[in-house]
Amino acid sequence: MDGYKRTDSRLRAAGTTLAAGALAALTVLAASACGRDDGRGPVSRVAGLVQGTLRGHPVLRVEKTEFYNADLKDYLRATGAEAKGLPDESLSRLFDRFVDETILLEAARQRGISLTEEEKKEALAKYAVAAGPQDEADAAPPGGAFDRILVEKYTYLVVRDIRVEEAEVLDYYERHKKDFLQQGRIQVSQILVDTEEKAVSVLRRLDRFGEPEFRKIAVDESIGPEASRGGVMGVFRQGDLPADMEKVIFALDEGRTSQVVESSYGFHIFRLDRKLPPALLSASEAAPEIQQRLMAQKMKEALATHLGGLKDTLIWESLPGNLFFTYRRSDE
Repeated sequence: MDGYKRTDSRLRAAGTTLAAGALAALTVLAASACGRDDGRGPVSRVAGLVQGTLRGHPVLRVEKTEFYNADLKDYLRATGAEAKGLPDESLSRLFDRFVDETILLEAARQRGISLTEEEKKEALAKYAVAAGPQDEADAAPPGGAFDRILVEKYTYLVVRDIRVEEAEVLDYYERHKKDFLQQGRIQVSQILVDTEEKAVSVLRRLDRFGEPEFRKIAVDESIGPEASRGGVMGVFRQGDLPADMEKVIFALDEGRTSQVVESSYGFHIFRLDRKLPPALLSASEAAPEIQQRLMAQKMKEALATHLGGLKDTLIWESLPGNLFFTYRRSDE
Protein backbone atom coordinates (compact mmCIF):
# COMPACT_ATOMS: atom_id res chain seq x y z
CA MET A 1 0.00 0.00 0.00
CA ASP A 2 2.97 2.37 0.69
CA GLY A 3 4.78 4.44 -1.93
CA TYR A 4 4.09 6.79 -4.74
CA LYS A 5 2.46 5.52 -7.93
CA ARG A 6 2.66 7.58 -11.15
CA THR A 7 -0.44 8.78 -13.00
CA ASP A 8 -0.96 7.21 -16.40
CA SER A 9 -2.73 9.29 -19.07
CA ARG A 10 -4.56 6.14 -20.18
CA LEU A 11 -6.54 6.13 -16.92
CA ARG A 12 -7.91 9.59 -17.61
CA ALA A 13 -8.88 8.54 -21.13
CA ALA A 14 -10.67 5.51 -19.75
CA GLY A 15 -12.28 7.74 -17.14
CA THR A 16 -13.66 10.00 -19.84
CA THR A 17 -15.33 7.02 -21.49
CA LEU A 18 -16.70 5.68 -18.20
CA ALA A 19 -18.09 9.05 -17.16
CA ALA A 20 -19.80 9.72 -20.50
CA GLY A 21 -23.46 10.35 -19.76
CA ALA A 22 -25.73 12.92 -18.27
CA LEU A 23 -24.23 13.21 -14.75
CA ALA A 24 -24.35 16.79 -13.47
CA ALA A 25 -21.03 18.24 -12.24
CA LEU A 26 -21.63 18.94 -8.55
CA THR A 27 -19.19 19.44 -5.69
CA VAL A 28 -19.43 16.96 -2.81
CA LEU A 29 -19.13 17.89 0.83
CA ALA A 30 -15.66 16.70 1.67
CA ALA A 31 -14.01 18.41 -1.30
CA SER A 32 -14.13 21.63 0.68
CA ALA A 33 -12.93 20.12 3.94
CA CYS A 34 -11.09 22.65 6.04
CA GLY A 35 -7.29 22.66 5.84
CA ARG A 36 -6.79 20.56 2.71
CA ASP A 37 -4.78 21.72 -0.28
CA ASP A 38 -6.93 20.59 -3.20
CA GLY A 39 -4.63 22.03 -5.83
CA ARG A 40 -6.88 25.04 -6.42
CA GLY A 41 -4.13 27.55 -5.96
CA PRO A 42 -0.68 28.13 -4.39
CA VAL A 43 -0.35 27.43 -0.70
CA SER A 44 2.21 29.63 1.00
CA ARG A 45 5.02 28.15 3.09
CA VAL A 46 3.67 29.92 6.16
CA ALA A 47 0.16 28.53 5.62
CA GLY A 48 1.63 25.07 5.17
CA LEU A 49 3.58 25.33 8.42
CA VAL A 50 0.48 26.55 10.28
CA GLN A 51 -1.60 23.70 8.86
CA GLY A 52 1.05 21.18 9.82
CA THR A 53 1.20 22.53 13.36
CA LEU A 54 -2.59 22.50 13.81
CA ARG A 55 -3.38 19.18 12.13
CA GLY A 56 -0.20 17.16 12.60
CA HIS A 57 1.39 15.10 9.86
CA PRO A 58 -0.70 13.64 6.99
CA VAL A 59 -1.63 9.95 7.11
CA LEU A 60 -2.48 9.73 3.39
CA ARG A 61 -1.79 11.64 0.19
CA VAL A 62 -3.86 11.08 -2.94
CA GLU A 63 -2.88 13.21 -5.94
CA LYS A 64 -2.68 16.79 -4.57
CA THR A 65 -4.77 16.24 -1.45
CA GLU A 66 -3.47 15.40 2.01
CA PHE A 67 -5.56 13.64 4.64
CA TYR A 68 -5.01 13.74 8.38
CA ASN A 69 -6.09 11.84 11.48
CA ALA A 70 -9.03 14.24 11.75
CA ASP A 71 -10.21 13.14 8.28
CA LEU A 72 -9.90 9.48 9.27
CA LYS A 73 -11.95 10.11 12.42
CA ASP A 74 -14.61 11.88 10.31
CA TYR A 75 -14.67 8.81 8.08
CA LEU A 76 -15.07 6.50 11.08
CA ARG A 77 -18.01 8.56 12.32
CA ALA A 78 -19.59 8.50 8.86
CA THR A 79 -19.35 4.69 8.81
CA GLY A 80 -20.82 4.38 12.29
CA ALA A 81 -17.53 3.37 13.93
CA GLU A 82 -15.99 5.09 16.91
CA ALA A 83 -12.22 5.09 17.29
CA LYS A 84 -12.39 5.02 21.09
CA GLY A 85 -12.15 1.50 22.42
CA LEU A 86 -11.39 -0.22 19.10
CA PRO A 87 -8.25 -2.38 19.05
CA ASP A 88 -5.38 -1.40 16.77
CA GLU A 89 -6.10 -4.37 14.47
CA SER A 90 -9.67 -3.16 13.82
CA LEU A 91 -8.55 0.45 13.35
CA SER A 92 -5.89 -0.74 10.90
CA ARG A 93 -8.45 -2.51 8.72
CA LEU A 94 -10.70 0.56 8.84
CA PHE A 95 -7.74 2.69 7.77
CA ASP A 96 -7.11 0.30 4.85
CA ARG A 97 -10.73 0.78 3.80
CA PHE A 98 -10.37 4.56 4.21
CA VAL A 99 -7.38 4.48 1.83
CA ASP A 100 -9.26 2.39 -0.74
CA GLU A 101 -12.40 4.54 -0.63
CA THR A 102 -10.35 7.75 -0.83
CA ILE A 103 -8.66 6.46 -3.98
CA LEU A 104 -12.06 5.53 -5.45
CA LEU A 105 -13.34 8.99 -4.51
CA GLU A 106 -10.47 10.63 -6.38
CA ALA A 107 -11.18 8.48 -9.43
CA ALA A 108 -14.84 9.50 -9.33
CA ARG A 109 -13.91 13.17 -9.25
CA GLN A 110 -11.43 12.81 -12.10
CA ARG A 111 -14.21 11.26 -14.18
CA GLY A 112 -16.62 14.07 -13.40
CA ILE A 113 -18.97 11.82 -11.42
CA SER A 114 -20.91 13.59 -8.70
CA LEU A 115 -24.11 13.44 -6.70
CA THR A 116 -27.23 15.03 -8.07
CA GLU A 117 -29.22 17.35 -5.84
CA GLU A 118 -31.91 14.66 -5.68
CA GLU A 119 -29.36 12.08 -4.47
CA LYS A 120 -28.15 14.49 -1.80
CA LYS A 121 -31.68 15.16 -0.60
CA GLU A 122 -32.40 11.44 -0.45
CA ALA A 123 -29.21 10.84 1.53
CA LEU A 124 -30.07 13.61 3.99
CA ALA A 125 -33.58 12.22 4.42
CA LYS A 126 -32.24 8.72 5.16
CA TYR A 127 -29.77 10.16 7.65
CA ALA A 128 -32.50 12.13 9.41
CA VAL A 129 -34.64 8.99 9.76
CA ALA A 130 -31.72 6.93 11.06
CA ALA A 131 -30.60 9.64 13.47
CA GLY A 132 -34.05 10.19 14.98
CA PRO A 133 -35.01 13.30 16.99
CA GLN A 134 -32.03 15.53 17.68
CA ASP A 135 -30.95 19.11 18.15
CA GLU A 136 -30.72 21.27 15.05
CA ALA A 137 -26.98 21.67 15.64
CA ASP A 138 -26.55 17.91 15.28
CA ALA A 139 -28.85 17.57 12.26
CA ALA A 140 -26.08 17.50 9.63
CA PRO A 141 -24.63 14.11 8.68
CA PRO A 142 -21.05 13.32 9.78
CA GLY A 143 -18.27 14.83 7.70
CA GLY A 144 -17.56 12.72 4.62
CA ALA A 145 -21.04 11.15 4.52
CA PHE A 146 -21.64 12.46 1.00
CA ASP A 147 -18.20 11.20 0.02
CA ARG A 148 -19.17 7.64 0.97
CA ILE A 149 -22.36 7.89 -1.08
CA LEU A 150 -20.36 9.12 -4.06
CA VAL A 151 -17.99 6.15 -3.65
CA GLU A 152 -21.02 3.83 -3.65
CA LYS A 153 -22.29 5.48 -6.83
CA TYR A 154 -18.89 5.11 -8.49
CA THR A 155 -18.50 1.46 -7.49
CA TYR A 156 -21.98 0.76 -8.84
CA LEU A 157 -20.83 2.12 -12.21
CA VAL A 158 -17.83 -0.23 -12.04
CA VAL A 159 -19.92 -3.35 -11.41
CA ARG A 160 -23.31 -2.56 -12.97
CA ASP A 161 -22.74 -4.60 -16.13
CA ILE A 162 -21.81 -7.80 -14.29
CA ARG A 163 -24.13 -10.68 -15.06
CA VAL A 164 -24.51 -14.26 -13.84
CA GLU A 165 -25.47 -16.69 -16.58
CA GLU A 166 -27.74 -19.70 -16.10
CA ALA A 167 -24.91 -22.07 -17.07
CA GLU A 168 -22.78 -20.63 -14.26
CA VAL A 169 -25.57 -21.22 -11.76
CA LEU A 170 -25.99 -24.86 -12.85
CA ASP A 171 -22.23 -25.46 -12.76
CA TYR A 172 -22.03 -24.02 -9.23
CA TYR A 173 -24.94 -26.18 -8.11
CA GLU A 174 -23.31 -29.37 -9.41
CA ARG A 175 -20.03 -28.54 -7.66
CA HIS A 176 -21.60 -27.49 -4.34
CA LYS A 177 -24.62 -29.75 -3.93
CA LYS A 178 -23.79 -30.44 -0.30
CA ASP A 179 -24.40 -26.75 0.45
CA PHE A 180 -28.03 -27.18 -0.51
CA LEU A 181 -28.82 -30.25 1.55
CA GLN A 182 -31.48 -29.10 3.99
CA GLN A 183 -31.26 -30.58 7.45
CA GLY A 184 -34.29 -32.18 9.07
CA ARG A 185 -37.23 -29.77 9.35
CA ILE A 186 -40.45 -29.76 11.29
CA GLN A 187 -43.97 -28.50 10.68
CA VAL A 188 -45.25 -26.71 13.76
CA SER A 189 -48.68 -25.47 14.86
CA GLN A 190 -49.65 -23.42 17.88
CA ILE A 191 -52.53 -22.15 19.93
CA LEU A 192 -51.83 -18.76 21.51
CA VAL A 193 -54.02 -17.34 24.27
CA ASP A 194 -53.70 -14.35 26.55
CA THR A 195 -53.92 -15.95 30.02
CA GLU A 196 -52.28 -18.93 31.67
CA GLU A 197 -55.62 -20.07 33.08
CA LYS A 198 -57.11 -20.29 29.60
CA ALA A 199 -54.03 -22.09 28.27
CA VAL A 200 -54.29 -24.75 30.99
CA SER A 201 -57.99 -25.23 30.19
CA VAL A 202 -57.17 -25.68 26.47
CA LEU A 203 -54.45 -28.19 27.33
CA ARG A 204 -56.94 -30.34 29.26
CA ARG A 205 -59.33 -30.37 26.30
CA LEU A 206 -56.54 -31.42 23.97
CA ASP A 207 -55.62 -34.35 26.20
CA ARG A 208 -59.11 -35.75 25.62
CA PHE A 209 -59.80 -34.96 21.96
CA GLY A 210 -56.45 -34.68 20.11
CA GLU A 211 -55.73 -33.01 16.75
CA PRO A 212 -59.31 -32.26 15.56
CA GLU A 213 -59.91 -30.35 18.78
CA PHE A 214 -56.53 -28.59 18.40
CA ARG A 215 -57.51 -27.28 14.94
CA LYS A 216 -60.95 -26.17 16.11
CA ILE A 217 -59.60 -24.33 19.17
CA ALA A 218 -56.89 -22.71 17.05
CA VAL A 219 -59.51 -21.27 14.66
CA ASP A 220 -62.02 -20.28 17.34
CA GLU A 221 -59.88 -19.11 20.25
CA SER A 222 -56.20 -18.59 19.31
CA ILE A 223 -55.00 -15.00 19.02
CA GLY A 224 -52.01 -16.00 16.88
CA PRO A 225 -51.70 -14.73 13.28
CA GLU A 226 -51.96 -18.31 11.96
CA ALA A 227 -55.27 -19.05 13.76
CA SER A 228 -57.30 -19.12 10.53
CA ARG A 229 -55.04 -21.93 9.23
CA GLY A 230 -55.86 -24.16 12.16
CA GLY A 231 -52.78 -22.92 13.98
CA VAL A 232 -50.25 -24.09 11.35
CA MET A 233 -47.20 -21.84 11.72
CA GLY A 234 -45.14 -23.40 8.93
CA VAL A 235 -42.01 -25.49 8.36
CA PHE A 236 -38.83 -24.62 10.26
CA ARG A 237 -35.24 -25.67 10.60
CA GLN A 238 -33.37 -25.56 13.88
CA GLY A 239 -32.32 -21.97 14.44
CA ASP A 240 -35.38 -20.43 12.77
CA LEU A 241 -37.37 -19.98 15.97
CA PRO A 242 -36.52 -18.37 19.33
CA ALA A 243 -34.23 -20.64 21.33
CA ASP A 244 -36.59 -21.04 24.30
CA MET A 245 -39.39 -22.19 21.97
CA GLU A 246 -37.15 -24.50 19.95
CA LYS A 247 -35.98 -26.25 23.09
CA VAL A 248 -39.58 -27.28 23.74
CA ILE A 249 -40.71 -27.93 20.16
CA PHE A 250 -37.76 -30.03 18.93
CA ALA A 251 -38.04 -32.25 22.01
CA LEU A 252 -41.59 -33.29 21.03
CA ASP A 253 -42.47 -36.48 19.23
CA GLU A 254 -44.43 -36.22 16.00
CA GLY A 255 -48.12 -35.53 16.67
CA ARG A 256 -47.57 -34.47 20.28
CA THR A 257 -48.42 -31.15 21.97
CA SER A 258 -46.28 -29.22 24.41
CA GLN A 259 -46.99 -27.97 27.88
CA VAL A 260 -47.83 -24.26 28.25
CA VAL A 261 -44.97 -21.98 27.17
CA GLU A 262 -45.05 -18.34 28.26
CA SER A 263 -43.58 -15.54 26.11
CA SER A 264 -44.03 -11.80 25.64
CA TYR A 265 -46.86 -12.63 23.18
CA GLY A 266 -48.91 -14.66 25.66
CA PHE A 267 -49.24 -18.36 26.46
CA HIS A 268 -48.45 -20.92 23.76
CA ILE A 269 -49.31 -24.56 23.24
CA PHE A 270 -47.24 -26.01 20.38
CA ARG A 271 -47.92 -29.11 18.30
CA LEU A 272 -45.23 -30.88 16.28
CA ASP A 273 -47.25 -31.90 13.22
CA ARG A 274 -44.59 -33.57 11.10
CA LYS A 275 -40.89 -34.32 11.06
CA LEU A 276 -39.46 -33.92 7.56
CA PRO A 277 -36.28 -35.82 6.60
CA PRO A 278 -33.21 -34.07 5.16
CA ALA A 279 -33.78 -33.08 1.51
CA LEU A 280 -31.64 -31.76 -1.31
CA LEU A 281 -32.90 -28.54 -2.88
CA SER A 282 -33.36 -28.77 -6.64
CA ALA A 283 -31.28 -26.58 -8.94
CA SER A 284 -34.24 -24.26 -9.52
CA GLU A 285 -34.90 -23.96 -5.78
CA ALA A 286 -31.23 -23.20 -5.08
CA ALA A 287 -30.85 -20.80 -8.04
CA PRO A 288 -31.72 -17.51 -6.22
CA GLU A 289 -29.13 -18.14 -3.50
CA ILE A 290 -26.51 -19.20 -6.06
CA GLN A 291 -27.21 -16.07 -8.11
CA GLN A 292 -26.53 -13.94 -5.03
CA ARG A 293 -23.34 -15.80 -4.17
CA LEU A 294 -21.90 -15.58 -7.67
CA MET A 295 -22.91 -11.96 -8.11
CA ALA A 296 -21.26 -10.98 -4.81
CA GLN A 297 -18.09 -12.88 -5.77
CA LYS A 298 -17.90 -11.32 -9.24
CA MET A 299 -18.52 -7.82 -7.90
CA LYS A 300 -15.82 -8.23 -5.26
CA GLU A 301 -13.30 -9.47 -7.83
CA ALA A 302 -14.16 -6.73 -10.34
CA LEU A 303 -13.85 -4.01 -7.73
CA ALA A 304 -10.53 -5.41 -6.45
CA THR A 305 -9.14 -5.47 -10.00
CA HIS A 306 -10.37 -1.94 -10.69
CA LEU A 307 -8.94 -0.64 -7.42
CA GLY A 308 -5.61 -2.31 -8.16
CA GLY A 309 -5.50 -0.50 -11.48
CA LEU A 310 -6.20 2.83 -9.80
CA LYS A 311 -3.41 2.23 -7.28
CA ASP A 312 -1.02 1.58 -10.16
CA THR A 313 -1.90 4.81 -11.97
CA LEU A 314 -2.83 7.46 -9.41
CA ILE A 315 -0.24 9.27 -7.31
CA TRP A 316 -0.82 8.20 -3.73
CA GLU A 317 1.07 7.52 -0.54
CA SER A 318 -0.02 5.92 2.71
CA LEU A 319 1.74 7.13 5.86
CA PRO A 320 0.64 4.75 8.64
CA GLY A 321 3.47 5.90 10.89
CA ASN A 322 1.57 9.15 11.45
CA LEU A 323 -1.66 7.50 12.60
CA PHE A 324 -3.02 8.10 16.09
CA PHE A 325 -2.74 4.35 16.78
CA THR A 326 -0.20 1.64 16.02
CA TYR A 327 -0.90 0.33 12.52
CA ARG A 328 -0.99 -3.47 12.13
CA ARG A 329 -0.49 -5.02 8.73
CA SER A 330 -3.15 -7.55 7.74
CA ASP A 331 -0.53 -10.30 7.31
CA GLU A 332 0.98 -9.86 10.78
